Amino acid sequence: MTEQEINSLVNRQRKYFQTGATLPVSTRVSALRRLYDAISKHEKEINEALRKDLGKSGFESYMCETGMVLEELSYMLKHTPRFAREKRVRTPLAQFHSRSCQKPSPYGVTLIMSPWNYPFMLTLSPLADALAAGNTAVVKPSAYSPHTSDVILRILSQCFEPKYVAVVTGGRAENTCLLREHFDYIFFTGSQTVGKEVMRNAAEHLTPVTLELGGKSPCIVDQTANIKLAARRIVFGKYLNCGQTCVAPDYIYCHRSVKDKLVSEVKKQIQKQYGKQPLSNPDYGKIINEKHFDRILGLIDKKKVVHGGSSDRKALRIEPTVLDNVTFSDAVMQEEIFGPVMPILVFDSLDEVIRNVNAMPHPLALYLFTSDNAAAKKVTSRCGFGGGCINDTIIHLATTEMGFGGFGESGMGAYHGKIGFDTFSHYKSIVDKKTWIDLPMRYQPYRKMHEKMVRFFLK
Repeated sequence: MTEQEINSLVNRQRKYFQTGATLPVSTRVSALRRLYDAISKHEKEINEALRKDLGKSGFESYMCETGMVLEELSYMLKHTPRFAREKRVRTPLAQFHSRSCQKPSPYGVTLIMSPWNYPFMLTLSPLADALAAGNTAVVKPSAYSPHTSDVILRILSQCFEPKYVAVVTGGRAENTCLLREHFDYIFFTGSQTVGKEVMRNAAEHLTPVTLELGGKSPCIVDQTANIKLAARRIVFGKYLNCGQTCVAPDYIYCHRSVKDKLVSEVKKQIQKQYGKQPLSNPDYGKIINEKHFDRILGLIDKKKVVHGGSSDRKALRIEPTVLDNVTFSDAVMQEEIFGPVMPILVFDSLDEVIRNVNAMPHPLALYLFTSDNAAAKKVTSRCGFGGGCINDTIIHLATTEMGFGGFGESGMGAYHGKIGFDTFSHYKSIVDKKTWIDLPMRYQPYRKMHEKMVRFFLK
């Protein structure tokens, strides 16, 4: 799509939004229902596209992509009528007699830019929130997952006219053109580097943004943890989607006294979950492209490999790999891994953990395996991170009852459920002042009696 075509598309959406067509709750619910039905109808196509792009199995595609989108849509179908209502709030006595309320209103024309690692879910979940709030949307999926992008284009084209919801495919050139346009809200999921560029461009129009980024999410295992269960859940979270998950445990930070036991259990769990030959496992995915394949291989220090390490360039697969005796100065600790490589570091005290985690850029997620409630409280209170779990990994994002988002370098803003509706809404504060009485105290000329009244009300 050319720059002129993109400009024309944004203008068409703005004109359509300004007609008020997206405001009625019935319109929003109808849009959500059409999308829900279309996704259900095209599930096989979605699964096939995700298999081609990322090697995902049908089970994993539903669990981590399609099913999560359907759940978000179901939630919005149920709750949008209530979310869209004005909410009456208390009026101060000084404003007698008035009615005060907060009125949720859509921003207008929104831009949703999504990544390649969960290309279906990370495109359509925020779209569900944007539609529920009454916005129009321009959707820009990643060029690195072309098959999923094509399915998204077909589904959304069947459900909506471009003046309501449109899909722009392509790569960097299209991204650049889109970011030059004046949107009313931008929702971006992706890398920190691109996130900074999104924010710079948004600043030109003072456009509010949500940035869902990433970072090196620690997985802390203390000496009181259930090691066998910890290993099972860590292996699941780390190697899901071949580690290409923004909230995957990036590294294990383990108490020295239980490290050897944990390494042993992690090895057992890798074999149990992925088999003795993971590269031949049909349910084990692949790295998105050769560029990322080579980047990940470059992070593997063969001298520190205690499990895995093999790869298949033709299939773009890397074995679930474990590195032991890693330090914070190693290459693998200098960037987000975003692949199936798990470094293990050790600590001696919880204060050491807190100090070192906080010395790094704020991660998107933090995981702590412990049986000590005091330790859990200490870590979750004193460490800066977006969200996380105690005694599990990644599942905190799989709920509509809590917002999901980053903190500091890992992003800003949140979505899912009610918080997703709020993200795509501006809340207008409105006072409806009655006309049958008009207290004189605020008007000039000022009088001592009126000052006494003001001081009575305002204190």
